[in-house]
Amino acid sequence: MESHIIIFDTTLRDGEQSPGSTMNLKEKILLARQLERLGVDVIEAGFPAASVGDFESVKAIASEVKKATICGLSRALETDILRTWEAIKEAKHPRIHTFIATSEVHMKYKLKMSEDEVFDRAVAMVKYARSLCEEVEFSAEDASRTEIKFLARIVEGVIDAGAKIVNIPDTVGYTTPNEMYKIIDYLKQNVSNIDKAIISVHCHNDLGMAVSNSLSAVLAGARQIECTINGIGERAGNAALEEIIMALKTRKDYYQFDTQVVSEEISKSSKLLTTITGISVQPNKAIVGANAFSHEAGIHQHGVLANKSTYEIMSPESIGLKSNTMVLGKHSGRHSFVKHLKDLGFNLSNEKTDEAFVKFKELADKKKKVYDRDIIAIAMEEAVKSPETFNLKSFAINTGTVVSSTATIALESEGKIYEEVAIGDGPIDASYNAIKKIMSVEAELLEYKINAVTEGMDAQGEAMVKVKSNDKIYRGHGLSTDIIKSSIEAYLVAMNRIIEK
Repeated sequence: MESHIIIFDTTLRDGEQSPGSTMNLKEKILLARQLERLGVDVIEAGFPAASVGDFESVKAIASEVKKATICGLSRALETDILRTWEAIKEAKHPRIHTFIATSEVHMKYKLKMSEDEVFDRAVAMVKYARSLCEEVEFSAEDASRTEIKFLARIVEGVIDAGAKIVNIPDTVGYTTPNEMYKIIDYLKQNVSNIDKAIISVHCHNDLGMAVSNSLSAVLAGARQIECTINGIGERAGNAALEEIIMALKTRKDYYQFDTQVVSEEISKSSKLLTTITGISVQPNKAIVGANAFSHEAGIHQHGVLANKSTYEIMSPESIGLKSNTMVLGKHSGRHSFVKHLKDLGFNLSNEKTDEAFVKFKELADKKKKVYDRDIIAIAMEEAVKSPETFNLKSFAINTGTVVSSTATIALESEGKIYEEVAIGDGPIDASYNAIKKIMSVEAELLEYKINAVTEGMDAQGEAMVKVKSNDKIYRGHGLSTDIIKSSIEAYLVAMNRIIEK
């Protein structure tokens, strides 16, 4: 029995459909590079027919990534499929992924098509996709609620038409592990040409069973799992890649399957996605949550000190977590800093490296200890940063319990300095009001968060904001040991993005 499980990452497509998770081109390319380092087999880079921006980002990723298969999603329409092919044709390993709904409720109310019409469309579009691309994947949308005999019929038909991968999605997160096993097993037993294709599953987490359903499908014969970093995606999200990988790795004795994913890149991938999207991981999230390797109960602490295996079934190092040892300081030179950046997996341009080095030196002067997590945070900020229309020149805050908070903000743009004073409900609100006056942009603040990058009073504060303007959402990220400065910079990034649009 084939023991290799293909990992199909759809963070850049289905994951980006999670509310507030839209990424720009630079962010998508940065994440695609990290997915390549992570070792996923397939990267679903987007939905090229959805927009010009999606098309351009898929095309750029197809040219950038060399190891992984680059996949583009399309409806079962010739125009979609052709658009997808135009986006991915320069990829070293391209794949067209086309889909049509097969459940009774979708066919009746959404498609307004009969079973025969859906079958004919699916077969015809797979044939058309194969005329363009050697590797074609077909998805039966809402497969878990599809009448099983019709599902078997359409799977057999698309395989005859040339589909090399057939995906069985639990589109609305409806099924259970036992049911998913039965669906895959039925297809294995009743589709005459099933041996000519790879069975894939794409499970959503509406009932909290996406990972369990995916693993049950593997036991029944599926050999590709579609998942996302941190489990992000539509509604309650998708099967979490990190949970799939560590379940297969930790319980190799039970599942007896392997992947080519480099598990030590999991933590970095999770943090990069959080930085890009601004969506934090819950502390008790499996594998990548802040508490995943924490032990507070005395009996647990005693056991771990005696032998880690008493309460730890995997090591922090297995997902890329390292202890906070000081590796660089204020006397470290640029050469050492660049080498350390590369050891951490970052290959920044010379200009961005110079900017990161300046920030590192400033941080080293302020902090007693500089940790890997500090350097990663600086590198990520530089990697995803776009050219700014307005830059922060200076700020002054007057606040307290007996005075109204007042902020004086000076911004620089094209060599000119613009300064405004504003009051607000606290120093952050006052600062944001002053920025809005300077930039003449109206935006609603939807979310504001600040987290400490490391422990201690001198830790860097990582600020994330989400603002809404003209029904579109924009994110900003700021980093500083001064939380007011990081908050101002995060807001400024978001406001600059509005102007860029």
